[in-house]
Amino acid sequence: MNDRTAAPATGFEGREDELGKAVALAIRTLKDGIPYQHEMNDALVKMHLNSLQFAKNKGLTAQYVEHDIASQRPALQKVRAEIERTGDRELALQGIFDRSSSLYQLCLDLQAEPGKRRFTFPFTTVLTIARRIGQFDLTDEEVHETWLKPRLLGYARELGVELDVSPIGADGKVVVALR
Repeated sequence: MNDRTAAPATGFEGREDELGKAVALAIRTLKDGIPYQHEMNDALVKMHLNSLQFAKNKGLTAQYVEHDIASQRPALQKVRAEIERTGDRELALQGIFDRSSSLYQLCLDLQAEPGKRRFTFPFTTVLTIARRIGQFDLTDEEVHETWLKPRLLGYARELGVELDVSPIGADGKVVVALR
């Protein structure tokens, strides 16, 4: 086969089995509509909520947030050094949202623009069902104000930047912007 007829590289050469398993998992997850339509981030959402509910029940929410920030400190320090070296504060948002699968897998509709990230608050669907069955007693606002927002502001502190984190909008969106 000559170069003009060769298929373009996908980045998955030699990893086709792994890609097939990922697609099969996506189909299985999205096919699951009982008791609600599952999304690709359900397992991650539920693990966050389970841990946060435990912290709330034990009166350890603030300590849990600080633990999360401390666990991310090594990665955040690398990004901070790059920000200090280049002066490019956009790297802070890239480090928090774009390079970390734990956030871009959580925020399925993450939209990026210079100095800003926008996404749908990811916990609403699961919280609605989980409160109804007694699994969690957390509210969207509580998760936002005691977990999501303090974590993001803590990450920003570690990165040496300041962020504004909006409340959850009427459209369910959260906007995070560099100050």
